[in-house]
Amino acid sequence: MNMNHPLSTGFLRIGFVLLLGLMLTACATTPTGRKQLMLVSEGQAIEASKKAYVEMIQPLEKEGKIDSNRALTERVNHITDKLIVQAVNMRPETRDWDWQVKVIDDPEMVNAWCMAGGKMAVYTGLIEKVKPTDDELAQVMGHEISHALANHSAEQMSIAMASSLGLMVFGVASDSSAATMSAAAIAAKLAVELPYSRAGESEADRIGIELAAKAGYDPHAAVTLWQKMEKVGGDTPPVFLSTHPSPENRQEKLNSYVPQMMPYYEAAKAQQEMRK
Repeated sequence: MNMNHPLSTGFLRIGFVLLLGLMLTACATTPTGRKQLMLVSEGQAIEASKKAYVEMIQPLEKEGKIDSNRALTERVNHITDKLIVQAVNMRPETRDWDWQVKVIDDPEMVNAWCMAGGKMAVYTGLIEKVKPTDDELAQVMGHEISHALANHSAEQMSIAMASSLGLMVFGVASDSSAATMSAAAIAAKLAVELPYSRAGESEADRIGIELAAKAGYDPHAAVTLWQKMEKVGGDTPPVFLSTHPSPENRQEKLNSYVPQMMPYYEAAKAQQEMRK
C-alpha cells in the first residue's frame, strides 16, 4: 500500500489514536501505589500462565527433573508455604489462586520465577551455586511472589501488546508480514523475553522483603543474598541476574528497608517461639 495514499495516512492516524486511547485508559495500581499500563487483565495473565506452566513442567516431569530431591523439595515448600500465607494476608483475593512451586533439577541454571497466579519454580542450580540459607532463599521466593502480587506478568504482556499493536499498525499499512501475526502471540513472546523494569524490580524487592520478614525470615538476608548472587558466575552472570537487572544501589536500598522490617521479623519469631 502506498504510504502517501490518503487511505494509508488515515489508517495510521486511526491506529495511533486507538493505541493511544488504550494506553491512556487501561491503567491499574500496584500494592505500592505505582501506576501500570494494563492492556491485559490479571485474569487473562493467570489463565495464560496456567497453560504455560503445564507446558513447561510436564516434559520435565517425564524426564524425572521435577521435585527429584525430596529433602530439597520439602525445604522449598516449607519456606514458600509461609510466604504464601503472608501474600494472602497482603492481597486476600489471592487465596483463590492455585499456588504451586516446583523444584527443577538443573544444576547449571541459577534462576527462580513466579508466573501470574502463583505458579512458581526454583532451579537446583540456584541452591547449589548460591548456597542460600533459609532466610536468603525466602528472599528469593518472596521477591518472585511479589512479581505476581504486583501483577507484573500482566504488565509485561501489556507493554509487549502495546509494542506489537504499534507494529501491526505499520505492518498492515505497508503490507508486511507483521500484519498476519497474532498480536497476542507477539505480546506473549516479548513478555517472556523482556526483563523486568527497574521500577518493577524495586517494587518486588520492597514487597518481597516485607513478605519474608512477616514470615519470620531475617531481613538482613536480602542484602547477603545479592552479595552472594553477584559472586556467582564470575564474568558470566547467572540467568537470575540477566532477567532481574541489578542497579548499583540495590543492596544499599535493601539495607535501608531493614530497620522498618525488623519489627515484623521479631513479631513473627516471637509467635513461632510461643507455638513451640
